[in-house]
Amino acid sequence: MQIHRSAHTRAFTVLPNGLLQDRRLSYTARGLLGDLLSRPDGWREDGRQMADSSPQGRGAVRRALKELKDAGYYRVDKVRMPDGTVRSEAHVFDVPHPRPAVPRPDSGGRGAGGAVAPPVKDPGQEPTLPDERTRAAVATLFRVIRPEPRLRLGEAEARALAPLVLEWLERGSGEAELAQALLPGLPQPMHSPAAILRDRLRRKLPPERPETPPASYAECGRCHDPVPRPGVCRACAGLGTRTVAVGAGARATPGGVARARAALRGPGPLGAALGG
Repeated sequence: MQIHRSAHTRAFTVLPNGLLQDRRLSYTARGLLGDLLSRPDGWREDGRQMADSSPQGRGAVRRALKELKDAGYYRVDKVRMPDGTVRSEAHVFDVPHPRPAVPRPDSGGRGAGGAVAPPVKDPGQEPTLPDERTRAAVATLFRVIRPEPRLRLGEAEARALAPLVLEWLERGSGEAELAQALLPGLPQPMHSPAAILRDRLRRKLPPERPETPPASYAECGRCHDPVPRPGVCRACAGLGTRTVAVGAGARATPGGVARARAALRGPGPLGAALGG
């Protein structure tokens, strides 16, 4: 198979291979997902409108949307507006996202006939604060892309990229390495800075650094002499004699040895103790 690709300078969308090759999805679902990801943020079109502009029909589009929901690429939230009304808010992802956990309702959370009422998100509630590592990764990313005004990200987009930035940092890369990987050779014009950054962070992720081998030095647990591995030395274990070098060892002068023997044998507390 020969693959022919064109160099695009405008009106293009960057998609990960994992999405295009996700065998859990039918070709209809993958095509629909590519269509949705090519739309600008804030674009609104329901399933009926999508089906009416497609040769597949409403049934095929409805089944494709269900595939995307089950695989984590598509989600619809119920959002309560400030005036009390509730509207649907669709989210489309280029990587699978797990479904948000739904708390078990109490007896008052069931509708007529015992049906469980769908959770409603309140945009006025305080969002969950990210942890310190995520905040540090977001701050690092913003510092790295600051010299390039075309790489404008929102806070939510930067948080979505934070796990990839953390992988770089955990593998020993700093801001200089990230800048070298993310900034050069950017396309012109740029339609999706977040998608381009995500693609580069994945493709150029450096390999994991080998672990530093442990030190080969250890001490005897009894006499504290150096030993090749933790434990006790051969002398303390009763497997050999201890060799003690005094002064210069074999290089000691005969005169020094003689003076030492005379001191041991002569009068004095040490000589008396040794029977001198």
